[in-house]
Amino acid sequence: MMKTMVKKGPTKGSGGKHRNKLRGHGPTPKAEDRVYHKAFRERRAADKRRAADPRLAARRRVDRFTSDSDEFVIGRNSVLEALRAHVPASVLYVLNRIEHDDRTREIIRLAGLEGLKILEADRLEMDRIARTDHHQGVIIKAAPYQYHTLQELADKAEAKASAMKAASPAARALAQPLFIALDGVTDPQNLGAVIRSAAAFGANGVIIPERRSASVTASAWKVSAGAAAHLPVARVVNLTKAIESLKERGYYSIDLDGGGTATVGESGFESDPLIVVLGSEGKGISRLVREQCDSIVSIPMTSLVESLNASVAAGIALFSVHQARARKE
Repeated sequence: MMKTMVKKGPTKGSGGKHRNKLRGHGPTPKAEDRVYHKAFRERRAADKRRAADPRLAARRRVDRFTSDSDEFVIGRNSVLEALRAHVPASVLYVLNRIEHDDRTREIIRLAGLEGLKILEADRLEMDRIARTDHHQGVIIKAAPYQYHTLQELADKAEAKASAMKAASPAARALAQPLFIALDGVTDPQNLGAVIRSAAAFGANGVIIPERRSASVTASAWKVSAGAAAHLPVARVVNLTKAIESLKERGYYSIDLDGGGTATVGESGFESDPLIVVLGSEGKGISRLVREQCDSIVSIPMTSLVESLNASVAAGIALFSVHQARARKE
């Protein structure tokens, strides 16, 4: 029989005779982690250079006070308009060594009256906050809008209606609750204009869904001309279920659409607790929301125009409901 010869001594790849000494010490550290190595010194020098970068320093300072979810209004005209419209805000950032004019002086005066915290920042910090260098040296941090629940809106509207009817039984039609619900309206300026129209014609509130809808931002607040401060807005998870829950409380709902079977203001539900539902200018309202509506109404128009902007349609619809209720009274 042939015998297998076993080679003694170190073998390739085994660590040789030093293998037992290395056992239990773990893997060899990287060069940049060894304090005596040149790579370690080079990494420390690079870290110091990065720490001294003014842009990174500005970023670290800003990140302590702001987050990606914050909403900002930038530019002298925009900030001034927002403060005049009493847009809820918490902080005014002003560029240090700013060249003041009449607008910046008015901005600082109004910010003081509104109780805003006024902070100075250098140009790099201002650029970081605004995410652009076109801020003209002034930025305000808008406070998040406080939405109401659907139940709060309904309870408040019904309590107001009861009080009005008790004071004047003849005002029963005008006292009935009125809401406007928006489905798929994604432009904050449209939302702001709808809020303004709703306040003008005596609506009790606006209902919007959480998804695929504009929210009450600083832009919407400005367009509402301050009406957002007085007219409650409810944000619901599911608009279809929200309308269904209100119908269980005795409400009726009408859908404003071009192919309606009745003219706006003549649906027969105007003198009842009512929800006016509007969709986007292009897609209209969704099928599930439409199925909850008791009537589909339209605005008479010439053939030259196919559809109206959501805020314009809302104003016409609310005016028509108000007029119908006034006639009923």
